Amino acid sequence: VQLQACGGGLVQSGGSLRLSCTASGRAFSSYAVGWFRQAPGKEREFVSSISWSGGTTQYADSMKGRSTISRDNAKNTVYLQMNSLKPDDTAVYYCGARAGSIGSMYISSYDNWGQGTQVTVSS
Repeated sequence: VQLQACGGGLVQSGGSLRLSCTASGRAFSSYAVGWFRQAPGKEREFVSSISWSGGTTQYADSMKGRSTISRDNAKNTVYLQMNSLKPDDTAVYYCGARAGSIGSMYISSYDNWGQGTQVTVSS
């Protein structure tokens, strides 16, 4: 499956963005999806994940209460709604897909990656 992430941009602190991860190729509904981010000089870190059905979600502690992950399998798309954004959220956001029902917090669990979308939060 091939992934394309989009929806990033420049937003002021306290603002919102909705990222999209759109897949092409094999049946997207058989893949769990995770969002990760990487700030300059830092390692890539887990943000959120969603199971193939959308019934199970996970969030990093830093994103709990500020973000919502969802998916529309008919559109082969996973969304990450982020609210109350902070400058510390500035990073390149990547989506990954893994065959199987449940998402994972671990980068190595994902076999397919999109190209990333830049999120910049100004103070």
